[in-house]
Amino acid sequence: MSGTDRTAAARPADPPGGRRALAVWGIGVSVYFVAVIFRTSLGVAGLDAADRFDVNASALSTFSILQLMVYAGMQIPVGLLVDRLGTKKVLGMGAVLFTVGQLGFALSPSYGMALAARVLLGCGDAMTFISVLRLGTRWFPARRSPFVAQMAGLVGMAGNLVSTLVLSRLLHDIGWTAAFGGSALAGAVVFVLVVLFLKDHPEGHAPEPVRQQGVAYVRRQIAASWREPGTRLGLWVHFTTQFPAMVFLLLWGMPFLVEAQGLSRATAGELLTLVVLSNMAVGLVYGQVVARHHGARLPLALGTVGVTALVWAATLAHPAATAPMWLLVVLCTVLGACGPASMIGFDFARPANPPERQGTASGITNMGGFIASMTTLFAVGVLLDATDDDYTVAFSSVFVLQALGVSQILRLRRRAVRRERERLVASRVETQHVPV
Repeated sequence: MSGTDRTAAARPADPPGGRRALAVWGIGVSVYFVAVIFRTSLGVAGLDAADRFDVNASALSTFSILQLMVYAGMQIPVGLLVDRLGTKKVLGMGAVLFTVGQLGFALSPSYGMALAARVLLGCGDAMTFISVLRLGTRWFPARRSPFVAQMAGLVGMAGNLVSTLVLSRLLHDIGWTAAFGGSALAGAVVFVLVVLFLKDHPEGHAPEPVRQQGVAYVRRQIAASWREPGTRLGLWVHFTTQFPAMVFLLLWGMPFLVEAQGLSRATAGELLTLVVLSNMAVGLVYGQVVARHHGARLPLALGTVGVTALVWAATLAHPAATAPMWLLVVLCTVLGACGPASMIGFDFARPANPPERQGTASGITNMGGFIASMTTLFAVGVLLDATDDDYTVAFSSVFVLQALGVSQILRLRRRAVRRERERLVASRVETQHVPV
């Protein structure tokens, strides 16, 4: 047997993909779809929540901040869990937690109980996206990974669209408790699908079993992932690109458009819908471009940051009391590119780490955007209270985090790209020159 034959026998080929892979991945991504509906439901209910619990802007922002704090803080533990337990168990736990959280939010009679419910929701939500990324790498060929990841993000934005269009209408028609409580049924449905039909990997493509246990193993996993420049670059790309749209959709977009821009709730809802639709369209384009042209990753990410900052500044600095509708449309269209651009972060972390660290590395990367979103949500709430609802001052906090993120991306980019190139060359040499 030749060296090449031995290598082929020792190393399983790429997963085959195909219809079965699409069906299994579809179950996993449906869990993420429901999680995003629950996560973003507060974005269309912010004004209702302020009235229901009688809270100011800072207290209102605490809902989203606490939820994102839990989400970000759990990314590394979730990555470790996915690497050790597999996707099915982690997704099942996530579905239970975010369903209980959504139901608790529907029934909460007080601000404190509602906060506790959002914590549970954040815990469950945190378990979904990393699991879906891992599921994609286990069921589809590596060359399809950027496109599959973008498709997962696109499905997530479809969940955002449901909360924007459907849940906002239900809140108006049937009230708080019925709208949030009824939506919790979707969590029960996806939990059943996971238990009955989800499989971690196709036959013949099982990962190597994890034999190490204990705190030392956890430390080694985290340290090894963090040492890779690609992991850190991925985190900062995610940090810098994702948060403007997240802040806008998750909480402050509706109040800004209604209170600062004088729009009706219906018109504001249409603009939020435009952000989601733009995200879905741009995600299709970015996924195809990155899959075919790996060198386009940084230009796409930095270009998205630059255009977002420019349009955001033009909106805030417009001399009239309110920005013209065309400018708000442009702003919402551009914000739609933030989510797809953030997915590029995973395309730096993925090739930088071996399969047994994919979950941990993805967890580190995914922390970036949510830390930035959490920080900005808090800053906007505090600045609104301090300036008597001056959105120009409050929303300017976005530029500070963009500047920080861009500086780190520029610092890490050469090291990460050089290291990725070295790994690729070493992999090719190992495959072509294996001793007999």
